[in-house]
Amino acid sequence: MPDSTTQLETVNMSRNGAAATIELNRPQALNAWNAQFGADLLAAVRELAADEAVRAVLVTGAGRGFSSGADLKDSGAGQLTDDGRVDVQARLTEVYHPIMETIREMPKPVVAAVNGPAVAFVNIGLVPDGGSSLFLPTRVGMARSAELMMLGERLPAAKALEWGLINRVVPDGELAAEAAALAARLAEGPTRSYAGAKRELNNWIFARMREQLDLEAQLQQEMAGSEDFIEGVTAFMQKRPANFSGR
Repeated sequence: MPDSTTQLETVNMSRNGAAATIELNRPQALNAWNAQFGADLLAAVRELAADEAVRAVLVTGAGRGFSSGADLKDSGAGQLTDDGRVDVQARLTEVYHPIMETIREMPKPVVAAVNGPAVAFVNIGLVPDGGSSLFLPTRVGMARSAELMMLGERLPAAKALEWGLINRVVPDGELAAEAAALAARLAEGPTRSYAGAKRELNNWIFARMREQLDLEAQLQQEMAGSEDFIEGVTAFMQKRPANFSGR
């Protein structure tokens, strides 16, 4: 059993020895990201990154889906720009980018146990954010990244494994146990060596991470002001195909 559990409004944290688990906990919304979710997840990753007793972190989602992306029903929440639109750029740079940076840079391994769907931004007139434009091509290459980003088609788990997007595929019923075992194994390993390996990879592959995240936020703010985004969200809410105009 876990040594301790901390429940935030939308995120649960538990510790089992030197392994900690972050559970995204908005199952009724397929763990969609809203403002509270962002604040809770940022607090969780920062706490575990700073806790020297934690030597590996597992991130997973409650319910039937890891995360369905941004909560479009909550898209009007938060601060606004001078022209009255949602300040997507501020939300990304102040909350979501620090989450990505903390996970990428914390001196311990992080395992993601992804169950359920991933989402395509292009289907609602947005661009990939949260580091997607950086992390995806480092995994699958430029051509496949462009295909995923522009066509927005579903990618089955087996194909994601073949492409190198993910490390392992296991049956749904075995995911929790397999992921916990991997996190426990890493928690018992040479933590400083893992931290050094992450620094090496970050320096070679992600040295311009902050620059790319800033570009994502800038472009996403532009998209949030487009007619296609309004149509994309409206079509999603009305459960109909979008009729994009290119503006």
